[in-house]
Amino acid sequence: MPTPHYGQPRYRVIADALRERIESGAIPPGALLPTESALIAEFRVSRGTIRHAIAALREQQLVVTDHGRGTYASSGRPGSGIDEDSARETRQRQVAADTELAALFAVEVGTALVEQQRVSRTNGTVGTVIRTYRMLRAKQ
Repeated sequence: MPTPHYGQPRYRVIADALRERIESGAIPPGALLPTESALIAEFRVSRGTIRHAIAALREQQLVVTDHGRGTYASSGRPGSGIDEDSARETRQRQVAADTELAALFAVEVGTALVEQQRVSRTNGTVGTVIRTYRMLRAKQ
């Protein structure tokens, strides 16, 4: 458990600790932050305190939360010079489930899925590639 910092709210101490991990590269750009449950256990605080800390990081654009998937470290901080040479692109397409995806989703091979690919580049070099899959929603 981190040393208490008197005079600072607990969520701020946690946000600062997570910011240090992101800025040092311990949590690289595009990587998932630990789950709320893991952070609750590590810092011995309530879920609300963890959510407040994550919200503070989100306001500083250090993390991005993808609901249902988790919170990711962003590629850089505004004004830090990192974003100036960074680029992100997202592509989405419909794909047919192969045997591995069919097993994961418990569907038949060939079932339509949506693949989303996010590519982060810094100075023209690919930093991360994140692919996510989801079931194709029926039109309502």
